[in-house]
Parts: sequence; C-alpha cells; structure tokens
Amino acid sequence: MKTRAAPYRCAGGLHPVYHKSLTAAAATIPLELPSTLVISLAQHLGAPARPLVKKNETVGRGQPLAEPAGFISAWIHAPTSGKIKAIDEQWTAAGRRATVITMESDGEDRWADGYPQPPLPADADRKQQIDRVAAAGIVGMGGAGFPTHVKLSPPPEKAIDTLIINGAECEPYLTADQRMMVEDADRLRQGIDRIRRLLGTPAVRIAIEDNKPDAVKAIQQALSSLDGDVEVMVLPSAYPQGAEKQLIYSVTGREVPSGGLPMDVGTLVENVGTTLAVADALDSGLPLTERVMTATGDALSQPANLRVRIGTPFDKIIEHCGGTKTPPAKVVCGGPMMGTALPSLAAGVCKTTSGLLLMPQDTVHFFESMACIRCGRCVNYCPMRLMPCTLSEGGEAEDDELLEEYRILDCIECGSCAYVCPAHRPMVQHMKNSKARIALIRRERELTKQRTS
Repeated sequence: MKTRAAPYRCAGGLHPVYHKSLTAAAATIPLELPSTLVISLAQHLGAPARPLVKKNETVGRGQPLAEPAGFISAWIHAPTSGKIKAIDEQWTAAGRRATVITMESDGEDRWADGYPQPPLPADADRKQQIDRVAAAGIVGMGGAGFPTHVKLSPPPEKAIDTLIINGAECEPYLTADQRMMVEDADRLRQGIDRIRRLLGTPAVRIAIEDNKPDAVKAIQQALSSLDGDVEVMVLPSAYPQGAEKQLIYSVTGREVPSGGLPMDVGTLVENVGTTLAVADALDSGLPLTERVMTATGDALSQPANLRVRIGTPFDKIIEHCGGTKTPPAKVVCGGPMMGTALPSLAAGVCKTTSGLLLMPQDTVHFFESMACIRCGRCVNYCPMRLMPCTLSEGGEAEDDELLEEYRILDCIECGSCAYVCPAHRPMVQHMKNSKARIALIRRERELTKQRTS
C-alpha cells in the first residue's frame, strides 16, 4: 500500500474558514436513547418508503417500519424497541414535509426476532451480499442518500476498475468522518474489502484531505494488510473537494461526462460512513439504525461527535451538548455550505444527517440581494465550469431553453457561487428551483414521447 498526493486539481473551489478544531479531537460518544424518535420515510434519494406498521403497534429494534416504494428507494428500520405513537405528515430535517413515524421507546432497546441477522461469510455469492445491503436500508451517508445496493449493482457493460472511499469531508465544521477514520479504521478496512470483492477487486483509493493527518495515519496502519492496488491519496484542503465528480477527477484525472454517472468512467465512490454500514450489515447482520454525526457551532455549549439513533430529535442533541451558550441565529442540518436550515428542532436525525450546526448572531449576516454586477467571480469559482451568473438570471426569468443550454442539471449546489457573490444573490435557491423545473419538463417530455410512440 502506498500513500501519495492526489495527482490532479479540480476546477474552481474555495477555502472557507474550516472551524474543525471545535470537534476534530473529540472522541465519538454515544447519545443516550431518547424517549421519542421521529423517523422520516423520505430520508433517501428516490421514492419515500411505504409504512408497514400501524399506530399503537409494538416493535423491536431492527424491525422494518417501511419498505422501498420503487427501485430507487430504501428500507427503514426501528431504531429501538417501543410503540408506534403516530404516522402523519411533519417537517423533516430535509426542510420539507413528508410522512413520519413517531415511536415511543420502551427503554429496553430489545432487538426484534431475527435481528441482528447472521453474518454473511466472505464467500457468500454476490446476490446474497447485495440483497443483505438492500435489506439493511443502507444509503449514501455523506448527504446524497442514494440507495447503496443500487450503486453496488452496475450493469455488466459498466465495469468498475477503481473504488474511491471518500474521506475528504470538505464541509467546514464537520468532523464525523474524520473521527470514524481515526476510531474505526479496522472496521473500515473490512468494509472496503467487502465492497471491492463485490465489484471484482478493483483498485482502491482512500481520499483524505491534508487537514486530517490523524486520519491519514490511522488509515495507513489499518490498510497496510490489504492486498492489491491500494493507495491513500492525500488531497489539498479545498471546498468542494469531497463532491463526487470533483473527487473522481482529483484522484484519477477522469471527468464524468455531463449527465453521466461515475460508473461511466469506471469508478464508484462510497462515503466513510456508508462503507462502515456495509461492514456492519455483512459482518454483523446489523440494519442501519444509527450513525455518527457532529454537533457543533459557536452557539453550542459543548460541541461533540455523537453516535445517535436515526430519528433522534435535534432538540435532544442540543440538550445533551449542554444547551446553547448564546441564542443561535441559525440552526443548520449539515454544514454551512450545503446544509439546510432546520424548520423545527423536533425533526429527527436522518440517515444522511452529517451534522447539526448552531450559528450565533455574529456569524450570520443578513443582506438584500441585488442585480448581478457581472464581476465573473462565480464563474471563476464554479467547480463544474458553469456560468452561475447566467443560470441565476435565467432561473429568475424562467428561460428554460437557456437553462438547458447552459447545463443547469450539472450544478452540484455546492454554494461556491453564492459564497463569493458580492451582490449577495441567492444563487443556490435559483439553481435548486430551476433544476426542479427542468427535471419536471424533461419527465413530462418523456411521458409525452411514450404516449405517442
């Protein structure tokens, strides 16, 4: 196994103040089991899951609460044992309303019959292992939430020759991935070995930014026993280095084509947390019922890295961290660049929740948006080589032809353009709204084509 600097630099990007020192050295601690859990059925990319339980039903930990509602969907399991109190529509951590199961813990944390499942041997066939990953409800835990079993099942013509483990964690404030690499490096090695065998033993690249030397050292030691083409790639700290397409280019020099997927260039990217969840599912038979996240920010009394059950209300996390030392002006689910302002602290942690950020008044700036001044900064900093200024104005004008011509769907919503905009234009909101509209137009166009064919 070798360690070397990443050979390529992705376009654009910036260097925000990282604020990682608040929790970078804080060992992960388990959060006590809350009395109430709030479990969204829309905590993954694709169709929300369908509920399998009813109000007042008693469930055990690991019992399926909801089943996939389509090919791109995921199972959701009970985070503990207790009783189903309600199934209704509520605000979620994603900032939108969705069906939510509220359950009351019985304090016993009793596993349901049949859980944990028996470990799968290393020589189990590919279908058995993919089915186990699917049944465990594992999704991309870096934020995207794409169902992992789908990602691990590329079509035969899309051979994967490089597996990239994403330990970049480029968002400011967040350190959960860093702590997982430091504390669970051996289990991470097991997950990497499982995934690469599923994919036919491709080359392995573990990508870590250079502001995490403790993680680099831990991974070097843990992976030294792995056979084959395995390298730790040290990346210069930059945002959004950890975005999938940017990471692929930094590590391999390959560019994912517009509208394409990593498999189109022979790569597959998995987040550190996702890789650990795969190890848990295959080696210990555990469904995804908990995750590691960072609770941080200058308004929080005791920033920490926490292992929490899915569905834990955010107000319980704040309470565990000693409450606030100053009133927060903004509470964000995730990091400051790509996170979502929480509509309610009663919402529950999702599989994709990487952090909780409490920002005091002096770090939150209020401003009024102005017209674009044509400075071009957003173009220089865009990691996707787009023209955010043009796309922003096209979105305001609902000029759908322009938006498609200038590749609006390639925007990764990283927020770099908004961060550097002197006119304080709400670029990310423009991009999200425009992308949703163009995606809808394309679906309607495809449906019309199917009806007339």
